[in-house]
Amino acid sequence: MKIVLTSVMVDDQEKALRFYGDVLGFQPKSDIPLGEHRWLTLVSPGDSDGVQLVLEPDAHPAAKPFKAALVADGIPATSFGVADVHAEHERLSALGVVFTQPPIVMGPVTTAVFNDTCGNLIQIAQHH
Repeated sequence: MKIVLTSVMVDDQEKALRFYGDVLGFQPKSDIPLGEHRWLTLVSPGDSDGVQLVLEPDAHPAAKPFKAALVADGIPATSFGVADVHAEHERLSALGVVFTQPPIVMGPVTTAVFNDTCGNLIQIAQHH
């Protein structure tokens, strides 16, 4: 068994595609119309057959309160691995990304947390 898909619930798929693609650098994989929403996935650069990130519409009635509760408590919806948290923090900050937690060393990892503009906090992590 292996992970092939993981989801982030977003309030606007088109806005999320721009943020996760243009700002974070993920590459589009699937974009299939499904009524008012889309099956919209991205992959890590250079890993077209890797784990797909689904930009899942947060249309279910439980989604928005759940997301809001996570944000209110400062809990990231997911975490992405990076080679250098400090460099990525600088790069993303220069692009206007708002961080709620600057890089912090936490034992064997350094993490930082930012707002994805789609209703989520996202963590980036570097293992030492």
